[in-house]
Amino acid sequence: MEEVQHHNKADSLWVVIDGDVYDVTKFQRLHPGGTVPFLEVAGKDATEEFYGLHRSEVLQNPRFARLRIGSIDGKPPPKVASLTPFAEAHGFWRRHSPYYNQSHHRFRAALREFVDREIRPDSIQNDEEGNYPSQELSLKMGEAGIIASLFAHGRADLLKALGFATLPGGLAVDDFDDFHELIFAEEMKRIGTYGLADGLYGGTAIGGGPVLKFGSKWLVEHIAPPLIRGEKRMALCITEPYGGSDVAGVHATAEKTADGKHWIITGVKKWITGGMFADWFTNLCKTKTGHTMIVLPRESGVVTKPIKTSYSAAAGTSYVEFINCKVPLEYTVGKEGNGFFYAMANFNRERWGMVASGNRMSRLMVEECFKWAMQRKVFGKRLIDQPVIRFKLGQMAAEVESIHSWLEDVTYQMTKMTPKEESTLLAGPIAMLKYQQTRVATLVSDNACQIFGGRALTRSGMGQMVEKFQRSFKMQAILGGSEEIMLDLAVRQAIKHAGTNISKL
Repeated sequence: MEEVQHHNKADSLWVVIDGDVYDVTKFQRLHPGGTVPFLEVAGKDATEEFYGLHRSEVLQNPRFARLRIGSIDGKPPPKVASLTPFAEAHGFWRRHSPYYNQSHHRFRAALREFVDREIRPDSIQNDEEGNYPSQELSLKMGEAGIIASLFAHGRADLLKALGFATLPGGLAVDDFDDFHELIFAEEMKRIGTYGLADGLYGGTAIGGGPVLKFGSKWLVEHIAPPLIRGEKRMALCITEPYGGSDVAGVHATAEKTADGKHWIITGVKKWITGGMFADWFTNLCKTKTGHTMIVLPRESGVVTKPIKTSYSAAAGTSYVEFINCKVPLEYTVGKEGNGFFYAMANFNRERWGMVASGNRMSRLMVEECFKWAMQRKVFGKRLIDQPVIRFKLGQMAAEVESIHSWLEDVTYQMTKMTPKEESTLLAGPIAMLKYQQTRVATLVSDNACQIFGGRALTRSGMGQMVEKFQRSFKMQAILGGSEEIMLDLAVRQAIKHAGTNISKL
């Protein structure tokens, strides 16, 4: 410290953080906050001042780590704890679990390693700038078995035929279950950039799901290989500007040509995730036999236009036009006229995935708030030492943990049910759970904003994740079925099954 104290001027400026010495002489001119904060702590231990303004992760950034020139004798332990309360779900840390085994933990660890290495470093910048996920990253996800994991549930045979007998963490594809799928949703949203994560795999997951589940042998063999390898991407086209949640009220039409060999499709779809860079579009249309689901290649004449949303352009959200698009009849998904059933069957899983993803985002906000409260000092005390802040933190954590426990229970039911049972018995509970999760997200957003104060309104720095959350959480209360529609569905399903012996259904 005696040596550090000599470097206390603008032309030679050292500071100490957590016992490490940093030479910020040149960097001070590039500091977004200007030079004054550095001059106040020049030649001193700046640990307390640093953690009042920054997160510890900043020090791991190569750009700043290279400023470190040494450490103080008897270096103290870091000021910020490496483990944060409620930062991980129950299944991750509790000693005894009825749901998880070692394969789940290995799968989570492998996904986290990939995400931290390939996605996280540029995630905030790409999300903020609205950069579409690159084809290169898509190919890496394909090679690592990330995309294959999206379709492992029920299509192990297909994945093995394509060379994906094992998934991340050495997981045998035959052993993949609904809790692995839950872990997948959580880990991909852990980065805190909802729009970018949706762009990475959201459209492909919900657009490819019905095709691989209900499509003909020819269609699956045509679509699956390039989709799972990350060479092609997909989008689901159901929602239209006319009806929103009214899926049965779609206007898009599909008519057969005179020779009966092609479809001619005309219509528009709106708020389509991944539409801006999708190669295929799974489209719900009206036909003479009822609603029919048909895949359209982009080259068939599909036109996409970007839609600016509150959360991020990185999701590739688009307005999609089909103007006399001509596609072979072989692109029909399953049976003609069964499209509405396929869409509804897809919705259950989509909504369940939205709950898992949304609650992981809420948990991230709890983690952010705990970290901030434990290091930020106001009026001579840390925020965590203020009872009102502890109440807000406890309130957030309690709600998030409650949703997670409910989600695990529903997930366990899914592991024991056939697709028909799942569709019959879980549509209502999943809908109600989705409603409750978005209500919890509203409380979490409000509390997080109050804890972070002005920083929660700033699109950079300490509060940027909270600011992003405020722009993204509300979409879940609308997409996949609005809160009002979800509760109505849940109540109608409850009335329908009231008095029924569930075990005999």
